[in-house]
Amino acid sequence: MTQAFVVFFGVLALFFAGLVLLLRQPMRAALALVAHMISLAAIYATLGVHVVALFQVLIYVGAVMVFMVYTIMLLDDRDASYQQPFSRLTLPAVVVVVALAVSLLGLLGGRPVEPPVPAAATPVDFGFMGFSLAFMKQYWFHFELATVLLLAGIVAAWTTVRESQDGAS
Repeated sequence: MTQAFVVFFGVLALFFAGLVLLLRQPMRAALALVAHMISLAAIYATLGVHVVALFQVLIYVGAVMVFMVYTIMLLDDRDASYQQPFSRLTLPAVVVVVALAVSLLGLLGGRPVEPPVPAAATPVDFGFMGFSLAFMKQYWFHFELATVLLLAGIVAAWTTVRESQDGAS
């Protein structure tokens, strides 16, 4: 049953990722990205990695997407991308994706891929305490760097919008 849920949410995630690439309106693409991230969180929750699923929803869907939607709302709605629902490259992209999928299925030969067997099984604490200690000892710099990069992106978008408004008046 778990495998069926993972496959279902995986197909759903691929569908929404495709919509992110195909949709031309920025707000619709952002909503498709939200749905994609929620599908990924559902995959994580189905696999039993509840902490990662919670972070996926809280950090990516909750915080990052709020900033993206806010930035999109600052865009000019008279942009030409609002007139066309899809890009003119949609059909060639679909052809390339189908060809890639067919070639990958041909390489696999229709047989399922077996996961590699770990060489030595070492007990690892996947609980909240182990995750917290590893995060605070090893990965805190990466988290803070991502925060600074997001802040720089927001400041750059705000500056671009302000300069375009100052130049229009």
